[in-house]
Amino acid sequence: MTSTRRLQVPLSVLDRSLTREGEPSGRALRETVRFAQQAEELGFSRFWVSEHHAVPGIAGSAPTVLAAAVASATSRIRVGTGGVMLPNHQPLVVAEQFGVLASLFPGRIDMGLGRSVGFTDGVRKALGVGKDAADGFSEQLSELLAYFDGTGTVRARPAEGLRVPPFVLAVGSGAAVAAAHGLPLVIGAARDERRMREAIDVYRETFRPREAAAPSAPADGAGPAAEPAGADARQGGWAGAAGLSGAPDGDGPSGGERGAAGPDGPAAYPAAPYVVVAVNAAVADSRERAELLQIPEAWSTAVSRTRGTFTPLLPPEEILSRVMSQKERAAFDAARQSQLWGTADEVADELASLVSRTGADELLLTLNTHDPADRLDSYRRLAEAAGVARRPVPGALG
Repeated sequence: MTSTRRLQVPLSVLDRSLTREGEPSGRALRETVRFAQQAEELGFSRFWVSEHHAVPGIAGSAPTVLAAAVASATSRIRVGTGGVMLPNHQPLVVAEQFGVLASLFPGRIDMGLGRSVGFTDGVRKALGVGKDAADGFSEQLSELLAYFDGTGTVRARPAEGLRVPPFVLAVGSGAAVAAAHGLPLVIGAARDERRMREAIDVYRETFRPREAAAPSAPADGAGPAAEPAGADARQGGWAGAAGLSGAPDGDGPSGGERGAAGPDGPAAYPAAPYVVVAVNAAVADSRERAELLQIPEAWSTAVSRTRGTFTPLLPPEEILSRVMSQKERAAFDAARQSQLWGTADEVADELASLVSRTGADELLLTLNTHDPADRLDSYRRLAEAAGVARRPVPGALG
């Protein structure tokens, strides 16, 4: 078994609810919920879902609704979004949605936010947003956080006074926005690692800690939110006790109560940069077998880049038997370049090296196989190699 000393950061999961050829979208959503239960059993730190609109191969279109289903079906793992695309929504509505989630599942909700808009004119028109809507992301983010701080133009209930940790996805200028607002950054491991590392460096250099404004009145009749209860060196002072103990397991205050020991007591904002690197990684009993697992998603990505639509997943054998055009082959190979695959020890070593090169505080793993059983086997092997079941979730994140 791989030494747990090689990978000393939390491991989390992102699932986009990809569909399979010939299967209804509802099945993919139910598989997401079941996968979250399995990820919790394996000891992963978080489980995030995503937002995609009118995409044939992706069922995950309403992340806060799906997050509610995931949180309801689990009991300990943190649940969040990777992410809600803020330009597609009114900040007040997003605050209310996450306020409801955090009230129903105290101490377990993360709020991942992105700046992407629909990829086609038709989708953007249906959403009621323009192509340049992403330009206002920073202002929208300020408005959203103000509702939680109690300084918004109206009082957002039940969000006001709650501490729901926000994360910013590094799409476009996302890294700069995260730094300016003093929020954690989520960035994908790209083919061009140099550019990714440069973006992380700039984020760290320009990061400005955020001070949460005191709410004008506590939410739900609770007392004022507690001050941060300590500092953890790796988390840069993000407050909270380590582990998944407390309210999610029934041992702490319930509902909207907050305090030093309560589920919503820790500050939602870090005192220092916090970087989550997202990685597409596959593990199997052999490197050759692991390589097959990511072919379906790589092909759908290639189709998206060459034909403009992300298609449902096909079996890897069917894809490999195709005669690809030069353009398709180039897009397929490009999609494969950002993927990691191998045995559990090989991938654990690769991830440890990635953490060393980037200084990542956490890794967000994603994998979409044609057969969900292969995905579960991959995560189980990696969990055993990395020792995630024995690693506490950083309490600073909630």
